[in-house]
Amino acid sequence: MALLKLSSTLSTSAVSVVLSPPRSSSPASLTAHSNALSWKRSSLPSQASPLLSTMSSRALPSGVASPCASQATGVSAKLADDSSAPHETKGVKVQSGEGGLTKVVLSSPDGSNEAQVYLFGACITSWKTSDGKDLLFVRPDAIFTGQKPISGGIPHCFPQFGPGPIQQHGFARNMLWVIESAQSDDETTTLVLSLQPSDYSRKIWLHEFSNTYKIVLGVDKLTTELTVKNTDTNPFSFTAALHSYFRADISKTSVAGLKGCTKLDKPYEDPANPIQGLEDRNVIEFPGFVDTMYKNTPDELLLDNGLGTKISVRNDGWTDAVLWNPHLTLNSSYKDFVCVENAQLVPVELQPGESWTAKQYLNPV
Repeated sequence: MALLKLSSTLSTSAVSVVLSPPRSSSPASLTAHSNALSWKRSSLPSQASPLLSTMSSRALPSGVASPCASQATGVSAKLADDSSAPHETKGVKVQSGEGGLTKVVLSSPDGSNEAQVYLFGACITSWKTSDGKDLLFVRPDAIFTGQKPISGGIPHCFPQFGPGPIQQHGFARNMLWVIESAQSDDETTTLVLSLQPSDYSRKIWLHEFSNTYKIVLGVDKLTTELTVKNTDTNPFSFTAALHSYFRADISKTSVAGLKGCTKLDKPYEDPANPIQGLEDRNVIEFPGFVDTMYKNTPDELLLDNGLGTKISVRNDGWTDAVLWNPHLTLNSSYKDFVCVENAQLVPVELQPGESWTAKQYLNPV
């Protein structure tokens, strides 16, 4: 097994990082996926379930430094030059990607699968399986400048999912992650990234933390493992999600496995008043705008992408799920993707020194 430690080399030579405070402290300008279902507790019926009351108060209870609405990060995450790139190991190549942002290209040991991971946001933007199909989707309006989150692939939402006291979906998707290690064996190629607080994150959220993100690529298998550790002297709470974009023909796309789950459905006509109910459909289709949060979801969902591939979306530790397609609010590309998101919508509270871990397993079936 080949093993490579890259963190010190990459952080000091291969990547130039410039940090500056957010550009604006005005309220967030939310795009089509302000869809993350915001609502007011006062608008809920008196018989609201614990799901509604808990989720409606999912705002971070402490540690918010200031409102931070701007998606601008002030982070430049570019590969300095080829000669300063860290040494590579089998199945792992560090390259300059779109906009000069650093990306890591992973290959499965047999060469049949490939994944691309941008260090900016630790965003997996591509996963090609043994049939040559890329199962992930990056929106045509995605910007690779290091100034906005990458719209597509598998972005992170941390320490907040959706709108709230800080910027939409938090700051992890706006920051430069660092390579900790890369290794390969006979069956898988593994990349481990980490995220630590910076001047930028501390202007938004006052807590100290250490996140690690393990990406494991095998033959038609893509596994991710996110660990959040509280390195602060005080407890903190957070919500999180993997905002996964899957390539799809939305007219033929369906998701199975959510029947019986409690849901909050945000109707297109009245987004300020989400509707609570129980999912009664065996298979969920996407004939129009869909933005629905599901509570206490099963370990596995089955996505039929309408393009001839069914994808098992399994999890261990993610308690909830979100389905999203913006329909005509994103006319340029809504027909070509669906978001099936493993999420932690009820806040997790970590005491100093405690950790939380959640895994996602993707594979075509």
